[in-house]
Amino acid sequence: MIADARDHRRSRALVLRGEAGIGKSALLEWAVGQGPWAGDGRAGGAERLLRATGFEAEEDIAFGGLNQVLWPVRARLDDLPGPQGAALRTALALPAATAGAGAGRGHDRFAAGLAVLTLLADLAEDGPVLCLVDDAQWLDTASAEALVFAARRLAAEGVVMLFAAREEGFAAGGGLEELWLGRLGRDDAERLLAQRDGVPATVRERIIHESEGNPLALIELCPPAAPEAGTTAPLPLADRVTATFRERIDRLPERTRLMLLLASAEGRGHLPTVLAAGAVLGAGLADLEDAERARLVEVTGSWIGFRHPLIRAAAYQGTVAARRLEAHRALAASATDPDCGVRHAAAAATAPDEDVAARLERSAERARDRTGYGTAARLYRQAADLSPERRGRARRLGAAATASLQAGRIEDARELAEAAGPDTADPAERNGLVRVRAAVEFECGDPLTAARMLVDHAALAGTGDDVQGMLRTGAAYAWMAGETSVLCRAARLLPSADKGVHGMARLVGGDYEAGLPLLNGLIEAARSGHGAGTGAPASGDDRMEAVQAVLAALIVGDDEGALELAAAEAAYCRRHGLAGALPNVLEVLARAQVAAGLHRDAEATVAEAADLARDTGAWRRAGRLGTVPARIAAIEGDRARLTALLEAAGGPPDAAAVAALGLLDLGLGRYEEALRGLEEITLHPHRHTADVMVAAADQIEAAVRAGRPDRARPPYERLRAWADAGGRPWAAAVALRSQALLSDSEDAAREPFEEALRLHEEAVRAAGQGGRPFEKARTELLYGEWLRRARRRSDARVPLRSALETFERLNAAPWAERARAELRATGGNGQPAPAHERALADDLPARLTPQELQVVRLAADGVSSREIAAQLFLSPRTVEYHLYKAYPKLGVASRKELSRLREELEPART
Repeated sequence: MIADARDHRRSRALVLRGEAGIGKSALLEWAVGQGPWAGDGRAGGAERLLRATGFEAEEDIAFGGLNQVLWPVRARLDDLPGPQGAALRTALALPAATAGAGAGRGHDRFAAGLAVLTLLADLAEDGPVLCLVDDAQWLDTASAEALVFAARRLAAEGVVMLFAAREEGFAAGGGLEELWLGRLGRDDAERLLAQRDGVPATVRERIIHESEGNPLALIELCPPAAPEAGTTAPLPLADRVTATFRERIDRLPERTRLMLLLASAEGRGHLPTVLAAGAVLGAGLADLEDAERARLVEVTGSWIGFRHPLIRAAAYQGTVAARRLEAHRALAASATDPDCGVRHAAAAATAPDEDVAARLERSAERARDRTGYGTAARLYRQAADLSPERRGRARRLGAAATASLQAGRIEDARELAEAAGPDTADPAERNGLVRVRAAVEFECGDPLTAARMLVDHAALAGTGDDVQGMLRTGAAYAWMAGETSVLCRAARLLPSADKGVHGMARLVGGDYEAGLPLLNGLIEAARSGHGAGTGAPASGDDRMEAVQAVLAALIVGDDEGALELAAAEAAYCRRHGLAGALPNVLEVLARAQVAAGLHRDAEATVAEAADLARDTGAWRRAGRLGTVPARIAAIEGDRARLTALLEAAGGPPDAAAVAALGLLDLGLGRYEEALRGLEEITLHPHRHTADVMVAAADQIEAAVRAGRPDRARPPYERLRAWADAGGRPWAAAVALRSQALLSDSEDAAREPFEEALRLHEEAVRAAGQGGRPFEKARTELLYGEWLRRARRRSDARVPLRSALETFERLNAAPWAERARAELRATGGNGQPAPAHERALADDLPARLTPQELQVVRLAADGVSSREIAAQLFLSPRTVEYHLYKAYPKLGVASRKELSRLREELEPART
């Protein structure tokens, strides 16, 4: 790893895991000596070795670990992009970010991680960077999330990140390599013990046996602490070593033991705090001398550190409870930081105490305002435990539940909300608890139950913005669960101005004439005002309306609106560093791209969304994203890929997945199988959406080709009504194509086919990005087949060749083969025109990986590497790496040459 960073500017991260004393810290120190991290005379060298140690005492101090890591480079925060710098300053509670309460609430909880990524990449411009975190199992949650997010996104900067952690704790999740350290074999144990002078052979054998290959035990069990031959040692290894340290501490003077107790209780190694507490109890710096001589602690400047965490444990646990409480009271009395002070006050509390509980609550609020939601949840919970009054306890448990949900700790949120429920009387607090419980149920249980929970509660809660927000969320859950009655009930309880919910309610009831115009109105309003999202992060209601409009565009099949609104929402998330929200938006964008025939773009969008979902810990969403390109696999006739995508998503296939399977069978000529599968969707509550409504046309074609036109009439009537009410040219064209298929005579089919093609052309002109090219090509194929049957062979070649070109571009193999066969039947050669063959050969985007394609397009538009990095949540050097890999594939050598390929790199048009 170090050689790769030094010689090739590659970045990697590694988690070293093992029991106490196994050598993790020693390996970290070894790494420091292996690279040009500091003191090499180069500019900024001292800034390229960053390190921190996790402390149990700081687990409840949001971003305490990150503060340690970034302490030497705080001056570089001003160089970060605006939103990233603001997020990191908020996280670290720097003066510029603490002007008012709640300053950080507009930031995503992963924004600090994005800022760390950019900062590490900037530091690596001066040479390789080493970032070390020891005892990572004790990092506060916010720091761990930020550092792991950065570690997962590093690639080509020259940064090495090493985390040392015990066997449990520091759940880094997937994406980071782990190295488990085993114990020493006998030969190595003897070699290590041979370095210790004066160990008798009989004692050496016993030490090797008792140490069980643990290096620290081998060293610490040596005389004078080694057990005599013939004694027994029933304690576990870690307890034996701790007992050895405890014996050494017990031989020290009383005031020295007191100072060690204060240092262990303080936990952070801040010497001024320890000395201030010592003064309260009549001890001072001089009393640490004996502990230093015994090599139990090291004191340097303003820092005191135990030589090993087990020494700290021995100093604290080996003291009676009364003395420990006294130490915490002294530390609380002398603390200058309110968060540290209340931590010790809480540790000293032996009964419920409202004053301490209130101080813990304020500490939790400070952590929450800095996006340290996991830390806030623990502090709220601790405050609840110390609350003497039941309602105060319930209120704090409710706040802990909300913070746990914001931190992504779903099960904790469930447990806390249930505990708070019985004693929560305040209406606003009860509303908050119901929101938490519903969100947990939606994520991990039954979406329908979640929807009912919200709507039922809102029906009893009266009026107000909060209640209306619950109804909108409940309606969205009901829509996704396919529950008509709950959705309609939410609509009845909401004012008529709420076009989104009322439109969906009318839609699921089959009232297309009323429902689709309402959703179209919502989309138009959003399209006229979405540019306002260029300022500061918007409120929750504004964001909900924006997302609601994007979903509405997908529902009604407004491809251009969906592309525009989803792209604007994605740009908003990028601009404000909302890494946690971006995968949801990218999923909608990818679905719109698939519909518009922008398959290559959709795959790139899905790849980015899946990477971000994994990097932010949303593993379930990362799997579900695979269903988005399922329609692409169906169009391409790739059954193996389609099956793999649906299996990776887990759970029963939704309506869109069943539609994709039906399309696959239709393209492969399995008409009976396609008809059976597609008829299942007619009973699905989502049958009124654009994604599934297109399947009605597939069902019609499957029924006709299977010789069962009677089974095509119901889906045709539904499709016709939906297309008429929606006003989308592409939808009207598909309905006319279906009408032509069902015509009683060959002559009756001509006019619907020709009108369908005219509307397809209108859709292409209006859309600007696709106009549903796959559907247009299918209409051309069917019209060409009709012309051939009417013995108009030369006329048939024009639509058939156009269809073939589109199918070839979309890699729709089974459909292209049908078009070729029809062309050959007309006397044509069944091959694409020469110009089209050249276009396929010159398909530059197809040469690039999804991430290379995103980077290259932005670079061709003149966007700088630093700006590209901020947009794609990468480092500038990783951007340059992708450009370096892409240039040879495109036959260029610079950005200047790349700009000339700008049009060829744009999404393919029909």
